[in-house]
Amino acid sequence: MSPLVIGALIGFSTVVLLLCGIPIAFGLALVAISFLVIFGGLESLDILADKFFSGIAEFSLVSIPMFIVMGAAVASSPAGKDLYEALERWLHRVPGGLVISNIGACAIFAALSGSSPATCAAIGKMGIPEMRKRGYPDELSTGAIAAGGTLGILIPPSITMIVYGIATETSIGRLFMAGLLPGLLLTGLFIAWSLFTAWRNGYRFGLTEKGYTLKQRLEILPRVLPFLVIIAGILFVLYGGVATPSEAAGVGALFVLIMIAVVYKVWQPKKIWAIINGSMKESVMIMMIIAASALFAYTLSSLYVTQSVAEFIAGMDVNRWVLMAIINLFLLVAGFFLPPVAVIVMTAPILLPIIELVGFDPYWFAVIFTINMEIGLITPPVGLNLYVINAIAPDISLPTILKGAFPFMLCMVVAIIILCFFPEIATWLPTAMMGAAIT
Repeated sequence: MSPLVIGALIGFSTVVLLLCGIPIAFGLALVAISFLVIFGGLESLDILADKFFSGIAEFSLVSIPMFIVMGAAVASSPAGKDLYEALERWLHRVPGGLVISNIGACAIFAALSGSSPATCAAIGKMGIPEMRKRGYPDELSTGAIAAGGTLGILIPPSITMIVYGIATETSIGRLFMAGLLPGLLLTGLFIAWSLFTAWRNGYRFGLTEKGYTLKQRLEILPRVLPFLVIIAGILFVLYGGVATPSEAAGVGALFVLIMIAVVYKVWQPKKIWAIINGSMKESVMIMMIIAASALFAYTLSSLYVTQSVAEFIAGMDVNRWVLMAIINLFLLVAGFFLPPVAVIVMTAPILLPIIELVGFDPYWFAVIFTINMEIGLITPPVGLNLYVINAIAPDISLPTILKGAFPFMLCMVVAIIILCFFPEIATWLPTAMMGAAIT
């Protein structure tokens, strides 16, 4: 049986297992072990423990639980509410200030928490009722929050980027830098569309009756500025080469825990333990996926599937941009059915050598990859953000939410096109801050 046929069988088996609801780590491991035994015999099991352990025996992985702790601490506090309130107070006189406040709050909170569903829940509970009360269309009110929540996997610090860096053995610091400007670009596109569609639907961006004094604007800043300073500090030490991602994540997690204790009085042992316990569960889940993906990758490599797929794609007599379009379509479809982490660990190690072979920048491709995963977060059947929004506003139907999210998907496609014409948006900052990448 040819390696390409084996690869097709592995891919089909994996998708079927994951769609049946089996945990991702167990699904990947089961497929890997089964095909190793079928084609390599029982003696191939001798290396399983070593491959499984080697998948997580990296110091850089320490950053994942630390960033998760940081996000869980923020999500357990009223930081989202205060962040939204602060932006609303300062932007309420700006035409369309409310929708800008919602998307801006989503972008910042998503970067702080690293969780798209948590962002939708935290900001959506306040933002959706306010927008609907002031006449914003239901499609825009829900679509803006659903799309804004996805920004956290692109704007640093991003757990998804960390997983990508580990899976492809690329610099996590460079990945963070590469995602910053495209994340701001995507935020700008979301805001531009929101303002346009609200104007088109007849919403008048006049001054709201509710006003705020300078005192009211200033009094909320001490509750949100410390968190923004922590994010700025993490990015500074990463971009400046002062600390590794693991070190920056550890210090950031500690400071956020101190901040929620000082600002929001979240210091009770029971509440702190709830944060640590929840973070531990999520961290173990991600670690198990990474370990299982290492075993999965070994199976593909030992059966010559990876090499054969790379040779087949590289041998296609097509323009490299046609090849990129095919890869984008593949990632888009994969994102419809699988969460970002699963798609990354399964496909990134195979696709990256092909991308480099045809002359594309690996960090630019990481941004393109991530935006495709963002689209998957707001598309059924796995688009968690849609269901979170539906739970917040149950009187708004799921088709209405999906209709509102669809234009934001197109904004993401536009962002991909812009990045194809101007790749420097993703590559300039890493090169300017850290010099040219060593290939």
